Amino acid sequence: MKRLLLVISFTIIILTIPKLGNLVAKTIAVLPFYSLGIDEISIQTSESILKNELQKLSPIVITPQKDVMAILGDEPCTEVMCSVIIGKETNSDLVLITSLSKLGDKIVVQYNLVDVNSERSIIVDNTTSKNVEDLEIVMKRIAMSVIEQKPLEQTVEVGAIMEMEDDIPKRRNARQFWGLSFGYLYPQNGYEEVDQRSFTADFRSGYEVKNVAVGLQTAARFGFAANIYASYLFTKTDFCPYVGGAFGFHWVLHDESGKRGDGFEFIANAGIRAFRTYNFQIIVNIDYAIIANDFNDQAVIFTIGILK
Repeated sequence: MKRLLLVISFTIIILTIPKLGNLVAKTIAVLPFYSLGIDEISIQTSESILKNELQKLSPIVITPQKDVMAILGDEPCTEVMCSVIIGKETNSDLVLITSLSKLGDKIVVQYNLVDVNSERSIIVDNTTSKNVEDLEIVMKRIAMSVIEQKPLEQTVEVGAIMEMEDDIPKRRNARQFWGLSFGYLYPQNGYEEVDQRSFTADFRSGYEVKNVAVGLQTAARFGFAANIYASYLFTKTDFCPYVGGAFGFHWVLHDESGKRGDGFEFIANAGIRAFRTYNFQIIVNIDYAIIANDFNDQAVIFTIGILK
């Protein structure tokens, strides 16, 4: 169990180290959106949202619009070579070409991220917005794609789910959840000096908002326990490590008379939530529990389960 604790802790540390590639400040020229059948207000709003998201996600520098327009003039630029010329003239490292086209009730959004130095496209991708209102989420996802230099489908996270992705069982925002977990309790101290593991099962419910989850957990483990817990979730993506703690009461089964087997329980935990952007999650959790009773019961508890 000590090895398992070390592996989980090391994994969490590695996953939470900032991506160095995203911290390097670069300059990007965002070309005016090329559009077909879209009203001017929606275009200008979408451009503004995209630029704001780029600056929120990274220390990237956006080339002033007047510098771009001084070179672009009245001619639209939708090709790599003309974007490279604009990038070199404005001393930009990257150039982003974006187009919005009406297709029935839907809006087709295409974008091309061009590296000025190598004179080639880094990312060429597209998506479909079901309506104008969904463009806000689309622009956020494009900004994530540009900063992380990943295809659009690899930038899914809670709070940034497009309507077209609702056909898959994904969730757009944080919400309430409940779930069941099963595993084993490994005594470390007390527990009548029992060395063998014992089966454990728990039911947890709670509410998740942004990077925090709080709730109530009841468990059958060498007796019965009830705890209030809180966890910090390190990412909003499908692979989400977390750390947290819990406090409650544990009625521990002991045969010895004259000693108090129940007491307050203090828990430190860590784990991983898989498929966080879906309507269900797989949770792998490890606890270290200390019970304030006459036996000084302490245990490592390993469980795996599902949240809905």
